[in-house]
Amino acid sequence: MKYFVILSLLVLASCSTLRFPGVHRINVQQGNVISQSMIDRLKPGMTKSQVRFVLGNPVIDDSLNENRWDYIYTVQVAGGETQRQALILFFLDDKLSYFESDLLPTENEQSTPA
Repeated sequence: MKYFVILSLLVLASCSTLRFPGVHRINVQQGNVISQSMIDRLKPGMTKSQVRFVLGNPVIDDSLNENRWDYIYTVQVAGGETQRQALILFFLDDKLSYFESDLLPTENEQSTPA
């Protein structure tokens, strides 16, 4: 009986790593989609409601730090490597202060207003 359990566990573990021909694998997307145009629309001084209009609700709602919003997006394409994008927004006095992201604003959007 003990050997049957061990053999069953080995078979189950190998099923997730083996690639059977003809088996369809799906793309798995999780989180908020973060596009370059969304990043370009972010400006310091925007209110939280304006940011929410541009990006949607943050994935992680941290009740201990209401001045930080985290937007995480992951995609695993047909069983391949997982790609991850993160956008972290920081607010000061309920206004967007700055953000950190894997994507940067485009050059024409980085110029300072007159």
